[in-house]
Amino acid sequence: TTPYQAGRRAMAVNLSDIASMGGKPTYALVSLGLPADFPVRSCDRLFEGMRDELLPHRAHIVGGNLARTEKRLIVDVTLVGEVDPSRVLTRGGARVGDRIYVTGHLGASGAGLQALKVFGKKVPGRFRGMVNRHVLPVPRMDLGRRISRSGVASAMIDVSDGVAGDLHHVCARSGVGAEIREDLLPLPERIGEIAKISGTSVLELALHSGEDYELLFTVPPRVSARRIRALPGASGIPVTEIGRIVRREEGYTLIDSRGKRRPLAPVGWDHFRMGKG
Repeated sequence: TTPYQAGRRAMAVNLSDIASMGGKPTYALVSLGLPADFPVRSCDRLFEGMRDELLPHRAHIVGGNLARTEKRLIVDVTLVGEVDPSRVLTRGGARVGDRIYVTGHLGASGAGLQALKVFGKKVPGRFRGMVNRHVLPVPRMDLGRRISRSGVASAMIDVSDGVAGDLHHVCARSGVGAEIREDLLPLPERIGEIAKISGTSVLELALHSGEDYELLFTVPPRVSARRIRALPGASGIPVTEIGRIVRREEGYTLIDSRGKRRPLAPVGWDHFRMGKG
């Protein structure tokens, strides 16, 4: 990852949090920890990447801090946004009977990371799209605002830690359970090839690998399918129903391709253990 790409990525993952509440970004504060041998040109490129990620949204870096570190580069971003209070979406609004939707595809970033681990810089062209999804995620800013303004969603979160983990965050905050259907999960092309080559499974990548930065939202049953289909507008981003919200007592389950139910482990990235948990 180049310094420019690292700058764009650092800002994109913060933009995704703003998108998940239907917000518009305004100002960013950036704190950097820099090793003594970190080139000034690389620092410039890092900031250029952050600036370019913010420009389409008319948001700006307005301050921050610099410090020296012994060996590692540290990039810490605080991003401020705003949203109409009557349209703000949180994790706590899901209700029994709501349908569960996700934007885009699941597992693309995780598959891209596996491709990089297997092939290094010589990733075959057929996997390049998934690698790009990992290196330069695209936050769903416009779609997040469209979902918010439409009034169709009851809760929303971005898929940063893996859809199984992030949906569980929604369930925990809303006091509900959920069931996901394996056959409805929207998967990128060639994810099966990457799973086979890397010795993992498609389901593991789709549910648990994280860093897709798609949006997951819940919709009351009264909302028509026509209104859901209209959400992406001209963007062409797919919006897919993957399950439904159930009573907390019914648990947190996956319905596999054979119709069999099994407990769905809410495994995702654990920021304090620096791994899945």
